[in-house]
Amino acid sequence: MKKYKIAITTGDKKGIGKELVVKALKNLNLRNDDVLIIGEKLDLNYDFFEIDEKDNGKFCYKSLEKACSFAKQGLIEGIVTAPVSKEELYKSGYFYNGQTEVLEKLLSINNQKAQMLFIADSLRVMLLTRHLPLKEIELSVEDVVFKTEILNNFLIQKCKIEKPLIALCAFNPHAGENGILGREEIEILNPAVKILISKGINVLNPMSADSLFAKVGKDYLEGKKVRYDAILACYHDQGLCPVKALAMDKAVNTTIGLDVIRTSPSSGTAYDIVGKNIADPQSMVEAIKLAINLCNN
Repeated sequence: MKKYKIAITTGDKKGIGKELVVKALKNLNLRNDDVLIIGEKLDLNYDFFEIDEKDNGKFCYKSLEKACSFAKQGLIEGIVTAPVSKEELYKSGYFYNGQTEVLEKLLSINNQKAQMLFIADSLRVMLLTRHLPLKEIELSVEDVVFKTEILNNFLIQKCKIEKPLIALCAFNPHAGENGILGREEIEILNPAVKILISKGINVLNPMSADSLFAKVGKDYLEGKKVRYDAILACYHDQGLCPVKALAMDKAVNTTIGLDVIRTSPSSGTAYDIVGKNIADPQSMVEAIKLAINLCNN
């Protein structure tokens, strides 16, 4: 089997994945050797590897499994995934909270931990926790330090930023108001920042998330380079509400922390518009372009 730059999975059989892949690849007009499609056969002039599985959840998992297998064999450099339903995975016995967790299981070496980073031009937002109920969110000093180091390394190695400046969202409103509104800043985030600074990582003390994203949003909407090289959000909606409000069509879900780069569009399976040919492929276009760019770095 020949080598390819990236593999693209077609995603959930019942979702808009196939439509996104077809529209995006027709838009990009890449070389045949750049792309291998994994999943369902599409009317495109690219090589494909068909997954013969009728059960939707099993099909989604096996598509990811095959992409990871090819990556471990050195046959592909990066993976782009079309949207998959977590419920469909669960129905088929795959108890993962998303594709990121599947990829971590299949690709992790020496206890590597996958991280979820959203990228839209110079706007980069990484989540310190992912798909969890709010009442179950817990942070630790060690965890914040570990994940920030992964982000810093990615910014240096893949984004070619010599001395990244990283902003950190506070966990509580108004950064906890010196403990009045919560002690996570005092007991976890501030100590983590001190350790990171001692390691030479340029991370700022936790800032109130609303004020932080107001500044960043102004930069982004005015077409300026965002003032921070990346932002760390403490939980899912803290980071993704502003990202999707600012850049839904351009934001790319990027898995970092593993040896293989993975990107995915910010859209979901969108069952409600399947078959209507109205799915916007822009985020998938950006996901493919970003994967190829990161693989070249």
